This record gives sequence, structure tokens and C-alpha cells, in this order.
Amino acid sequence: MLRLYFSQRALRFNFPARTSRGALAEHVAWYLHLADDAQPQAVGLGEAAPLAGLSPDYGPDFPAAVAGLCERFNAGAFATFAVADAPAFVGLGLPSLVFALETALLDLARGGRRQLYDNAFSRGEAALPINGLVWMGDAGFMREQIQQKLAAGYSCLKLKIGSLDFATELALLAEIRAAAGPERLTLRVDANGAFAPAEAPQKLAQLAAFAMHSIEQPLAAGQTEALAALCRASPLPIALDEELIGVEAPARQAALLDAVRPAYVVLKPTLLGGHAATRRWIALAEARGIGWWITSALESNVGLNAVAQLTGEYDVRGFAQGLGTGQLYHNNVAAPLHIGGGALRYDPAGPWELPG
Repeated sequence: MLRLYFSQRALRFNFPARTSRGALAEHVAWYLHLADDAQPQAVGLGEAAPLAGLSPDYGPDFPAAVAGLCERFNAGAFATFAVADAPAFVGLGLPSLVFALETALLDLARGGRRQLYDNAFSRGEAALPINGLVWMGDAGFMREQIQQKLAAGYSCLKLKIGSLDFATELALLAEIRAAAGPERLTLRVDANGAFAPAEAPQKLAQLAAFAMHSIEQPLAAGQTEALAALCRASPLPIALDEELIGVEAPARQAALLDAVRPAYVVLKPTLLGGHAATRRWIALAEARGIGWWITSALESNVGLNAVAQLTGEYDVRGFAQGLGTGQLYHNNVAAPLHIGGGALRYDPAGPWELPG
């Protein structure tokens, strides 16, 4: 019989992680542990770590939702449980819990070794290219991060913008381009919805002068008509991020992509409802000629590993993914994930910590 239980950990940031929605000092992660009486030594592990101000399932009711999921699952006395059944079992509005249950099921099915898929990344044979993430802060803090990332060999940087005055942010971009031209370094920015529709066209024109790869979510989510108009006129490719959150029905997903026609979509499995939901967004995007990349959402190494191994199911060679968040915490779950030379690697023989 399968048994589901949970643990939690308050992850502590190495620095105040600032976005346009405010600073984070701590992030609580909930872990689903899935055991099978027929495999007493194996435990499947999944992570649900909803983000304040962003995740549909973040809030005071989430602990009860985690406990209730485990109670319902155990009351079912399941001998087997299909991964495909996880979204319906968890229910709508709990995307991080769907992601966690899918991950735990995938893990247990392969022996509880944190090898969810059989691909070149999960076998330790290939690395995934990642962007170097530069967090918001004062100009000195951002400049220090930029210099560190360039020295570490990243070929793609992503800057979070919207907290400093725009002139200062443009000056930082000018410094980056003076140090590394477009042929050496790809530049992305993420506005997290910080621009107003009236000011966005001018700001995008100024950003385009730095040969930017793209900008994520220039407008706050929910302004579909304004966003569609901006995508049509922008000199800079626009990627949707927060706009995708909470859009669960396939028909609504297709309608959103058809209406806005972004250049890219940024896919965060924790926020979108897990592995199957992310695969569906990829299929819809590719059918429309829309590019995509996958990004972690401040999970611990348990969630990051799941996101990375899902990414490894696709050919992303030469296209940086957003998987560089594993070094953010003082007390991360110890895992054999390693970053070097602007790429994430996994050692399947390496040791894992079991949180709880």
C-alpha cells in the first residue's frame, strides 16, 4: 500500500531576494514523502513551495491543504497510483501541490533515487545551459553580481529590473555591454510587471538599444489587450511569465497565446501545475512558433532537480534555461546538483539529503 506524509523546511536566503513585489528573507517548502510497503527502502520525494504574492496556492490555508491531501490519499488505500491522475486528485488552484505529488510519484516509480526521467541530464552525461540571475538591489550590489557572473563564465545574464530608477538600470546595462558585447553575452531582463502600459513602449525602445534577447512580463498580468498591442509593436521580444499563472484550461491557454502572440513563454512548473501542465504549455507554444524556456521558482534542490530533469527531456542545447537558483539558501537540501561554466549538472551517484 502507498502512504503519503509530509515535512517542511523554512529556507533562509543568503541575501534579501528582491523583486518588484518586495524582498524575501525566507521561503517555506513543503515536502511530500511517498512510501510503498512493497518497497520499504524507497521513498519518493516531491516539493511544494508556493511563493507569496505569486502562487495561486500561497496563503494561510496551504498547510491544511497539504495535510488534507495526505489524509485523502492515505484513506484511498492505493496499491498503485498513476502520475496522470495527480492533477485531478489534488484539484484546481493548488499547482505546487500537483507538482509535488507528480514528482513524488515519478521518483518512487524509479526507486526513490531522485532520478525522475531517463535522459542525458539525469544520467549525468550532459549539462543544461542556464542564465546567470542578477537580483534587484542597489547599483553596487547588482554590479557585484554582474562581475561575479561574468567571471564565472556565463554566456547569458538575466537582470531583474523595476526596483531602481530606470536611468540607473540603463547605466548598469551599458556597463555590461561595455564589458561584453552581444556576440559574447546574451542579455535578458525581467520586469515582473513593473511597467505601466503608457510608459512601456518608450522603455522597451531604450532597452532594445542594448541588443537584448528578451524582456519578461513588462506589464502586470491581466492586461491582455495592452500586452497584445505591446507585443505587436515592441522592438524587443516579449516573454510571458506571470501571465500564464492560473490559466489552467487548455482552451484558455490556447486563446491566451493566440491573442497575445508573445515571442516566448517562461514556464515554471511549480506555478503552472506540474510536469504534465508544463508539457502542455510547451506543445501549445511550439504549435504556434512561440519559443520557451523553463525556470525554477525558488524551490530547494528537491524542486530544482525535478524542474531540471523535466527540462532534460527536451533538446535545449545552446538556449539558457532559468535553473540557477540552487545556491540561494543557507540551508538548502543537500543534493548532487552542481553549477559551473554557466551550466547545471547532475551526478546520479551523488548523495541526497532526505528532508524531514
